[in-house]
This record gives sequence, structure tokens and C-alpha cells, in this order.
Amino acid sequence: MAILLHIDTAISGASVCISRDDQVLHELTNPEQRDSAAWLQVAIRDLLSAAGMRPSDLSAVSVSSGPGSYTGLRVGMASAKGLCYALNIPLIALPTLDLMARAVSPAGTWLCPMIDARRMEVFTALYDEELRQVLPVHNLILDKDSFSAYLAERPITFFGNGSAKFEALLQTPHARFRPFSLSAAQMAAPASEAFAAGQFADLAYEVPLYGKEFYTPAAGNPQK
Repeated sequence: MAILLHIDTAISGASVCISRDDQVLHELTNPEQRDSAAWLQVAIRDLLSAAGMRPSDLSAVSVSSGPGSYTGLRVGMASAKGLCYALNIPLIALPTLDLMARAVSPAGTWLCPMIDARRMEVFTALYDEELRQVLPVHNLILDKDSFSAYLAERPITFFGNGSAKFEALLQTPHARFRPFSLSAAQMAAPASEAFAAGQFADLAYEVPLYGKEFYTPAAGNPQK
């Protein structure tokens, strides 16, 4: 039996969850992305208290590893790694777009999660009905012809906080859109599978997948 802590700060807001294997025990959420750094550590403490557990009871920590919000990803990864170092437990890094695709039932369509990257840009990937990647994770500036070759042959479900701006561009019956929000509770099953398979991240070298370079306004220089 594994007691797992799950941390998601990748898209908007933040959430934390604790599970016993893939069974969710407790979850806390915060919709305000700007508060994630201050909220997260207190939320983890409160979450463990609600579950009647101590940090030493944790078997591993899983974190949504991007792409997504630059600041959110740094906060989530730093918190997850800090706990793993302190407790000498493994880190499980779960790609955010994979998590999104897994959380949505294919229902006879391919799946295209989209994370807003500002303006008309998104972080995205394309998955078939078996959740195999047809297109790998990439950042894309949307236009009316995006995914046109795939949409000509099959229906695709678009979802995520970047999909609304794509919906405004399209006029095709094969494009389907649905509301979606990612939460740490949706990490319990894939993290449990990764734990059972021993699929752990390297604590020293694991970094978030930001999706693109980050530019500081002062220096104008890209930072990873």
C-alpha cells in the first residue's frame, strides 16, 4: 500500500491531493494562481492533518510537470522535490498534457488538450483513442487551418483553458469542445501505476517542461 501526495500547479490555481494507492482520500484546491507559492505548503500541512497522517507516512510525491505556467511549474516542482529530499522518498513527474488526455474519456474521438500560452498560442499534443501520442507536446500559434488534415478524417475533442480561442476559429462538425479543469485528484491513478512500476524521476536533474523559453522583462534574456 502506497500513500501518495499529488501536487498540481501547472495551469491555473493549485490543488493538492493525498491517496492510498489510486484511492483519493482528501483534496484541497485554490483557484488563485498568484497565491500558489504561499498557499501550497500550508495546504499540504492541512491535507495531511485532515487525513490523520504525518509527512513520514508518505511513500512518494507526484507533481504535474508541464507544460504550463512558468511560475506555477517552478513552485510545484520545488515543493515536490523539497519534500522528497527531506523525507528520502521518490518523486513521480507526470506530464500535464498526458494527465489531461487521460482524464477525458475518448468517446470515439481523438483528444487534443490545450493549455493557454497567451495570445493565440497554446501548448498542445494530439492523442488517439488509445491515448497514444499522434503529435508530441509542442507549442502552437493557432489559426483556422490548425489540425485541418486530422479534422478532415475524424472527430477531435479539444479541451483545456486554451481551447476556447480555437473554437472561435473553426467551422467544422468534426471539432468538438468540452469544458475541463485539471486537479490533483486526477493524478492519483497514473501516479499509483508509476509507483508500482518504479518509474521515478531523478531528484537531482528533474526540471519542469516549460514548453518555451522564459524571457525576463529587464534583461530580455531567455531562461530555462
